[in-house]
Amino acid sequence: MIQMHKPKLLLHGCCGPCITHPFQMLQDKYDVTIYFYNPNIHPKSEYERRLQAVKDLSQRWDFPLLVGPYDVEQWFKAVRRLENEPEGGKRCGVCYRFRMEKTAEVAAVKNFNLFGITLTVSPHKKADLIHTIGQACESRFGVSYLDVDFKKKDGFKISCLLSQKEGLYRQNYCGCVFSHPSKNL
Repeated sequence: MIQMHKPKLLLHGCCGPCITHPFQMLQDKYDVTIYFYNPNIHPKSEYERRLQAVKDLSQRWDFPLLVGPYDVEQWFKAVRRLENEPEGGKRCGVCYRFRMEKTAEVAAVKNFNLFGITLTVSPHKKADLIHTIGQACESRFGVSYLDVDFKKKDGFKISCLLSQKEGLYRQNYCGCVFSHPSKNL
């Protein structure tokens, strides 16, 4: 009998909580590798705390993890002149694109069949915008985009419950300095 291999999926994850539900949904159908590329997260101590939570989850749940560079300067260049945009505004779209393009590029270079992003698990993220960016990245990099809105069917609630069960650090802001509650980083 011929054994079929699952398609290889590079799934961008911004934090442990956002990875939980999407990973559980996808692991039976895909060979999932998580890609942590988040130069938008500030301060550096917050970045390191989120990265450690992802590393801990990777060890517990036994999934491969790739960690991209902390390209802070490049991220600030990308969002320049959008500092005063409201949360959920134009800056967020640029930030999504910045991280998704890198994910698609890495997926192409490392011969993944697909790439995706866990951001759609959040009720604060616009899935339609994320999917539009994903489709553009698919065209540009030649790697199929996995178009899933993970918040559907109580996905966000499930991710919260899984995060609590796993004792994962759960942040109180998206990640960038402009979304930080104090904005005085």
